[in-house]
Amino acid sequence: MILTVDIGNSNVVMGWFVEGTGWSHIWRIPTTTDLEATYYYDVEIRNKLLEDELSPDQVKGVVLSTVVPSLREIFVSLLMQIFKQAPLIVGPALYEELGFAVPRPYEIGTDLVANAYAAHCIYQKDVIVVDFGTALTFTTVSKMGMVLGVAIAPGIKTAMKALSSNTAQLPEIPLALPDSALGQNTTHAIQAGILWGYVGIAKELISKIREEVGSHYLPVATGGLSFVMHPLGDVFHEINPTLTLDGLRYMYEHINQKERT
Repeated sequence: MILTVDIGNSNVVMGWFVEGTGWSHIWRIPTTTDLEATYYYDVEIRNKLLEDELSPDQVKGVVLSTVVPSLREIFVSLLMQIFKQAPLIVGPALYEELGFAVPRPYEIGTDLVANAYAAHCIYQKDVIVVDFGTALTFTTVSKMGMVLGVAIAPGIKTAMKALSSNTAQLPEIPLALPDSALGQNTTHAIQAGILWGYVGIAKELISKIREEVGSHYLPVATGGLSFVMHPLGDVFHEINPTLTLDGLRYMYEHINQKERT
């Protein structure tokens, strides 16, 4: 069993992959970087192991990606303590070993590279990966295994939080796409403006990218909020919610296979 760990700005996502079966468990733990972070994650992970009746001994390999530098050493230490495994750490040195071309590798998030690598392995075609996460990202990767570029916009939740945090009378807004763009109350108006606005952002950026690289590039969606944007169903070749974790798994398997041969 392979354990993948993707540390993002909003959540730490941990996925258990069983060969021949697929993803057996996926955990989402809210990200924190406060002084009690080590204790917090230690308790959360051990509690989830108990709840799901999983044993650390089942894990035969661990791969770690993080866009939160302060949590890297905390997780390396925790993973060693709990699972007795030194994680494979995703970063520029690993990209080179994989033979995966990433221009300016120190400037791109490891999660975006994982998305691109998964798309390259799964589809074996030219792909645009649209990730609806904390940020809305568009990562373009060629079938030859090269990241061509990235576009980044604020994520849906980020946009909603920015609007509501600066306006005292705005309520908490549910992430539900309304049928109409004509808001009839405050909640409906914000949903219409932001969510339908993001439908437009996604369509326009995909169109612009295709103008530059070719209309044959397949748009693929991932990320925790991809399910909200159902009007984009016809735009995407596929919605793959585990794409980032798949990329981490493929990286681990590729390196593990190289070490065996």
